[in-house]
Amino acid sequence: MRLASILFLCLIYVSSLAAQQTTLINNVEIFNGKDQKTFKANVLIVNNSISKISSNPIATDKSGNTRVIDGDGKLLMPGLIDAHYHTMFASLPQVVLLTSDIGFINLAAAKNAENLLMNGYTSVRDLGGSVFGLKKAIDKGISKGPRIWPSGAFISQTGGHGDFRLPNEIPSDPNRGLSYAERINAVAIADSPDAVRVKTREQLMQGASQIKLMAGGGVSSLYDPLDVTQYTIPEIKSAVEAAENWGTYVTVHAYTPRAIQQAIEAGVKCIDHGQLIDEETVKLMVDNDVFWSLQPFIDEGNTGNLSPESRAKQLEMYSGTDKAFALAKKYKMKIAYGSDVLFNAKKAAQPNVQLLKMKRWFDNFEILKMATADNADLLAMSGKRSPYAGKIGVIEEGALADILIVDGNPLKDLELLNNAEEKLLLIMKNGQIFKNRFN
Repeated sequence: MRLASILFLCLIYVSSLAAQQTTLINNVEIFNGKDQKTFKANVLIVNNSISKISSNPIATDKSGNTRVIDGDGKLLMPGLIDAHYHTMFASLPQVVLLTSDIGFINLAAAKNAENLLMNGYTSVRDLGGSVFGLKKAIDKGISKGPRIWPSGAFISQTGGHGDFRLPNEIPSDPNRGLSYAERINAVAIADSPDAVRVKTREQLMQGASQIKLMAGGGVSSLYDPLDVTQYTIPEIKSAVEAAENWGTYVTVHAYTPRAIQQAIEAGVKCIDHGQLIDEETVKLMVDNDVFWSLQPFIDEGNTGNLSPESRAKQLEMYSGTDKAFALAKKYKMKIAYGSDVLFNAKKAAQPNVQLLKMKRWFDNFEILKMATADNADLLAMSGKRSPYAGKIGVIEEGALADILIVDGNPLKDLELLNNAEEKLLLIMKNGQIFKNRFN
């Protein structure tokens, strides 16, 4: 009986070894996401996490269950993170999104998500759109794409940055039902603290990891001048309270000092954009430990075929970008990098073109740290509402195995990332290899 028990335990142990997915990457130069100085080491990945990092040889089982990759001295780094992305809206024109079947939109978004992953982005914070279904398909391995921290529908007041209804749909009529954008959970229009609270809870119910509110005017929306402040403090506070009750936070779309100050007073923990900010408001952000997700918006011409009214708003917003980055650097704020690509297939197809724009204000190390470890700190603000257990954005023991190997050193030549097809030799997410040019 005793011998039978021992044999049974041995079988269980052997079975567990066989079930393990183990990858050993030897001979790589490591950028860990946090430190400018790189180091040579070997990396052992067991299942979906980094088990061991050592400058000495790492012993593994000889059963053939371990995949061994010779990194040939290439640079290994964390997967990139885009902290302000719209997975559903990036690659299709706005009119198509507002008039197409949701099935088509999902298929187009899935293709774009795969392209994002193949350009090195293993995680995104999605700040508005009906993305829950696509996220589920990616997580289940049905589609390929990055990890998604979803906000669900962005929440907007009537006439705000998220109100895409046509003028002939006004006034609102409950008997007519919701607009198409509301029905597919792309946007949620809510006025009054109670209505905002309900819409916030609906997104949390579906799995939102953070909540996105529109707190000021925007470029692509039809009705709101850039300078307008949207929502009242009680309305924003109702979303903040509902999110905090779920252990997470609210971020807002806002450009102007007044919109940002009001959001901070209501308890918001992250500002997205802020291009028209002033120094007093930056100090307020610092004092309240508010994260700044700031995008590299600079004029490239009217690439989005905007109306004259929206183009004028865009140019006004662009005019503040240099000052915003200068103030962020002056006060040593931790900045999150996000592209906020919208309605533009060309930009969506080349995501690292947006990242390279950050060279206007930062060196290569600062940019890469921002797009890995710093962005991961922002994603961690979702706490237990994070859809993925484990640490990302760094190469360290215990972290999730989201890994890139680059032919060359992007710390010295960031432009390498613009040629992902040739220069990204290995792409791993959650321990699974999606690209391997080594064998």
